[in-house]
Amino acid sequence: MHQELAAVLALLPDERKQLVAGREFWVGHLHGQEVVAVLSRIGKVAAATTATVLLERFKVDRIVFTGVAGGLAPGVNRGDVVVADDFLQHDLDASPIFPRYEVPLYGVDRFATDPDLTGQLAAAAARALPGTHVHRGLVLSGDRFVSSSSESRALQAALPQALAVEMEGAAFAQVCHDYGVPFAAVRTVSDRADDDAHGDFLQFIEQVASRHSAAIVEAFLRAR
Repeated sequence: MHQELAAVLALLPDERKQLVAGREFWVGHLHGQEVVAVLSRIGKVAAATTATVLLERFKVDRIVFTGVAGGLAPGVNRGDVVVADDFLQHDLDASPIFPRYEVPLYGVDRFATDPDLTGQLAAAAARALPGTHVHRGLVLSGDRFVSSSSESRALQAALPQALAVEMEGAAFAQVCHDYGVPFAAVRTVSDRADDDAHGDFLQFIEQVASRHSAAIVEAFLRAR
């Protein structure tokens, strides 16, 4: 979301804009590190395009994703943070040719994040947000804003390991897998992906999620 990007850009002293594929990429420095900040846009196709441009045009050597998600597992509550160990597309179903959730021609149904980068990101989240619950595990992605209790329960039943659900991470994970580039992702839980999910979503982005994103990114880069 724009609010999250604005909070990160406020940390950069020298950002300059480059327009590629209809997207604004902000190139600059933060704590001595060269960085490129950009909105992924919403949905898996848009996210895959953004990831590809980062890798092809800007030649980044690692990608860190921040944003929000809906909590699924018990105990993953609003305001908590989820650091992804792997991603799965909950809306991918090429059966009966391939098993449900399996990505055709890959032979897997999930893509792992980079262990070292993920560990660093989880540690940064814990440092940046003391007292906030930080969870690690499976995150689901799909081209749908999950906002009903019935759908949330169905996802929990079908994929009980899943901690949270969102709309972009699996695309980034697959593209980074293809390019062999380390990827890590952190999400602030904005809702429980139930009938109340749409409630004060934008207010949460402004007041909580954007601050979480900026704090985690700064803590992550300061430690490198």
